[in-house]
Amino acid sequence: MPSRSDSRGTRSPMVHEHLIRRYRHWYARLLRLYPKPYRERFAEGMEQTFNDLCRERAEEERGIFGCALWMFVETSVGIIRENISMQNKAIFRIVLATAFILLLPLLAMQFTDEVAWDLVDFVVAGALLLGAGFTYELVARKVDNIAYRVAVGIALAAALLLVWMNLAVGVIGNEDSPVNLMYIGVLAVGLIGAVVARLDPRGMARALFATALAQALVPVIVLIVWKPSVTSGVFGLNAFFAMLFVGSALLFRRAGRKRNRPGVETTA
Repeated sequence: MPSRSDSRGTRSPMVHEHLIRRYRHWYARLLRLYPKPYRERFAEGMEQTFNDLCRERAEEERGIFGCALWMFVETSVGIIRENISMQNKAIFRIVLATAFILLLPLLAMQFTDEVAWDLVDFVVAGALLLGAGFTYELVARKVDNIAYRVAVGIALAAALLLVWMNLAVGVIGNEDSPVNLMYIGVLAVGLIGAVVARLDPRGMARALFATALAQALVPVIVLIVWKPSVTSGVFGLNAFFAMLFVGSALLFRRAGRKRNRPGVETTA
């Protein structure tokens, strides 16, 4: 039986090869934590460099563990730095887009009396826009699937517009009408569905279909229970939002089918 070490106590080439393969496997898994653009550009070269350095240490009969540990630490620092840089860029884009959108009503106030926003309006609008932007960045940007990203964007845009309209003028009646609180339930259906689905595209499709149904039922329930004056315009507006949620659900379903197709993977 071959010995695992020679007479001087050094490791055999077989043992070195086993350690190098193990360390390289762990290093490759570590490299997955880099942001995707950086990973696609540099990961292969970094893994090869790691392998070459480990082999050089083995040929010189010097410890592999110390070299591997140092490269793991150095790479971990680089991963943290690159992810912070990417997050800072994303935050800057979201804040810049929010500032631009809020600038529009500010400019409109200079030319017409139809727009009369106060500080609270700007704060609420800014919070909604930032919240939608950060949610999109958190959910969609980590999935390498165009259909999934568009689906998230449509769902968030519909939810944002629904909340904005209710706060501004109200969908049914005016903004002070209590029946508009039912739309909180509509959004709760989508949020709970997304949590239960754990953002899986097939589960998200079911959640958005349920949200669309809840949206369509609101004016029907209001008409039956409270019997206010629900016009055809209210039904049309609710149908518009329901179709947005249906469109998002169909895109989520498409994303799920693409992920399950042989040879196609969705990378989170």
